[in-house]
Amino acid sequence: MDPSHSDLLAQSLAKLEASQKQSNGKVDPSHSEGTSVPIHTPRIHDGYGFRPPSGVATPLIASASAASESLVPDSHGLGWPAKSTYSRLTATPEEKAAREQRLTEAVRTILDCIGEDPNREGLLKTPERYAKAVLWMTKGYEDRLADVINDAVFAEDHDEMVLVRDIDISSLCEHHLVPFTGKIAIAYIPNKLVLGLSKLARIAETFSRRLQVQERLTKQVAIAIQEAIKPRGVAVVMEATHLCMTMRGVQKPGSITTTSCMLGCFRTQQKTREEFLTLIKR
Repeated sequence: MDPSHSDLLAQSLAKLEASQKQSNGKVDPSHSEGTSVPIHTPRIHDGYGFRPPSGVATPLIASASAASESLVPDSHGLGWPAKSTYSRLTATPEEKAAREQRLTEAVRTILDCIGEDPNREGLLKTPERYAKAVLWMTKGYEDRLADVINDAVFAEDHDEMVLVRDIDISSLCEHHLVPFTGKIAIAYIPNKLVLGLSKLARIAETFSRRLQVQERLTKQVAIAIQEAIKPRGVAVVMEATHLCMTMRGVQKPGSITTTSCMLGCFRTQQKTREEFLTLIKR
């Protein structure tokens, strides 16, 4: 081979190697040459996984400032999947039984740690009952949003507000694993497509049956509807009572927490937002 060709080949290989290193991670300058250490960028903590039939995810807010809130599509159709969500979703009957058994043993440990006797008559079946109950109360981890919405998306030339209010919600606070309960109001202004009314409640139910904080739950419901039918705007308001605040800590019974999420025209148009807030107060 001609020496000049060998030199060109060596230069090309060097450039390719440098390009691959750059794409895989930045090199920490404090390390010696030849021992590159990738500098990992911060993990996106919050992502949304539901994809409409087109397979294209819709951004929450179409602006440059939304770069920090980039949505992360999930190929399995799950909204905000947690660490083990997919493994729970696809578990075999044997794996489900093993998971329930581990949870049962954990509850027995809790009973023992608080000073109780897990073997006394009243508590003999409690670990098993609680294991079944908590798996049911968190069944939202096993729901794909595409399956929840199913085919309940209809073409309709309606451009006025659609509002469903007083939807009862129960969830588990992820900070103390105790319930919070309340009501949620959901509204949207269609853009050629409407969603079956029961699906609004089903979406709220799906996200509430997970470990939650009220702020995130409110936002997730709004974005799910935005993703499903691309309306001109979505508004969600939730009022709830948290047992972690009424039974422990400050112990203030009767306190109500209100959260809201406004997208699209509900965020940008004051009259539309005021109409929604007036309707839910009636």
